[in-house]
Amino acid sequence: MSNTLNLGNGDWATKENSLLGYNSENGNYKPLPFDFTRASNGTFINKSGLIETAANGVPRIDFSDSTSGALLLEPQRTNLLTYSNDFINVAWSKNQSGTGLIPVVTSNSLISPDGTLNASKVVFNTGVGVSTSDVSMLEDTVTATSGVAINQSVYLRGENGGETILIRGANGGAYTTLTLTNEWVRYESTETSGATSSTWSIGLRQGLGGVVINSNVTIYMYAAQFEIGSYSTSLINTQGSAVTRVADNCSQTPPSGVIGQTEGTIFFNADVTNTFGVQLGNSSGGGDFINSIQMAFGSASTNALVFNGGAVQFSYSGAANTGIKKFALAYKQNDFAIYIDGNQIITDNLGTIPSISGIFFNHQNLGTNGGKLNDFRLYNTRLSNAELQALTS
Repeated sequence: MSNTLNLGNGDWATKENSLLGYNSENGNYKPLPFDFTRASNGTFINKSGLIETAANGVPRIDFSDSTSGALLLEPQRTNLLTYSNDFINVAWSKNQSGTGLIPVVTSNSLISPDGTLNASKVVFNTGVGVSTSDVSMLEDTVTATSGVAINQSVYLRGENGGETILIRGANGGAYTTLTLTNEWVRYESTETSGATSSTWSIGLRQGLGGVVINSNVTIYMYAAQFEIGSYSTSLINTQGSAVTRVADNCSQTPPSGVIGQTEGTIFFNADVTNTFGVQLGNSSGGGDFINSIQMAFGSASTNALVFNGGAVQFSYSGAANTGIKKFALAYKQNDFAIYIDGNQIITDNLGTIPSISGIFFNHQNLGTNGGKLNDFRLYNTRLSNAELQALTS
């Protein structure tokens, strides 16, 4: 197989505004760096399993799910909580009712997931009552547009493990019951905002649904996040105001011969949270509808499009795919094929191939907005169906 471009698969090299890919064709390794931008810092999980912050424009190789690492490509998000880790601050209300007591918060009580002594100890106590009005809650309120998806996330661990607490999110509706472990876990939930003012509550409530949950628990908290979106993204630290992490942008205009102009194969292995995509084309702005090869998969659907001279040459829209997926699209005049995880999804024997010059991640019209890229490869030949099956298995 003629492999003209490799990116990732455990081989990562990064610096400001650059990510190293390479051509391994015929056993000769030639560097092919990608351009990378992100006009803000961003966090990721490093090889030691700790949260680390990458400076502006530095690609983030995240090791949260794999010892090989994955390129983190995320959309722009804002943490609406003004004090993400300062739970003593008055922005976090300490509330009680009935026989419940005001939560007691102690800062810098435990080593947090970033490896420093900055996690808070929180003691909740509902007193001796068994009424639903016996409450001990830690709460923060943010302003968000009504009717949008909002995701809440926070790192929690119990003092001993087995502690039960309640979380209620954006709508102020039903509580979610969490049983904590004695290890750090990032808990998250998503719901639709029903009002412009959304209060996130964490704590205890006695007699919920006629069942006594707890009377007194001690837990540890770190890094709360409240963001508009249907899934959580990497931690955005705040200290006094909402903070925005800008989107990751990664692209390349490779030398002649890397992208097959008459035939080729695109392969990527990605962990998809919502939707992830790749475009071969000549423009990243809103999707190149003139000359491009585009593909994306995610929680809504799986899509592929080939445009030549503004006319659709090949198109596919199918079932949703999320999680870790291996995806390949092979193209040649009147000969197209898509394979996912070793399965042939579609073949087509009609269509011409456009002239294309660039590679763009998450820069196209198929609604992509992020994921973790484990491995990306280009071939300047249309691999056989047997090779496609083996590559994606």
